[in-house]
Amino acid sequence: MDITERLSFFAALFRVEQNSTLGMWLLYLTIVGLSILVFKLGFAKKLPFAKSVVIYLFLILGCTVLTFFAVFLPIAEGLVVAALILITYKIRLHQHKKNG
Repeated sequence: MDITERLSFFAALFRVEQNSTLGMWLLYLTIVGLSILVFKLGFAKKLPFAKSVVIYLFLILGCTVLTFFAVFLPIAEGLVVAALILITYKIRLHQHKKNG
């Protein structure tokens, strides 16, 4: 069985099997960016600066673990779907508030 058949979409896109260092960094940055986007769209509240720094620090540290899972599991793909759903929700909420 070839390992390239088991890679997730983003792991295959970033060619983790050929250039593991660059591919894993790109996968990590993708997961961090998508995680921050999903957090901001769905869960973030106004917090003092120090608390925000702590939350984002732990989010970034947690993304390190998620990156290793994302090589074979659809972690980044799930974050893309979550971001699209939250963006759609925010747009519809904005339109609903604007109209009524």
